[in-house]
Amino acid sequence: MTSGLRTPSERICERCGRIEEWDDDAGRWQLAVNDEGEPHTVGSPYCIHEWDINGTFVPFDDKSDAAEA
Repeated sequence: MTSGLRTPSERICERCGRIEEWDDDAGRWQLAVNDEGEPHTVGSPYCIHEWDINGTFVPFDDKSDAAEA
């Protein structure tokens, strides 16, 4: 069994609070919407976004060929 690549589906700017979600159909990040269809925090148009990348996201699954050997 090989490891599977995982990708993030949401990101939040640590400076302005903008929330974006990945849209597979469009192939890009989109502004996230709540259950009522209204956009979450848009953030500042002048912000150089600092996304919540803190090293806890693991891009590969724990399963690997070496674990089965």
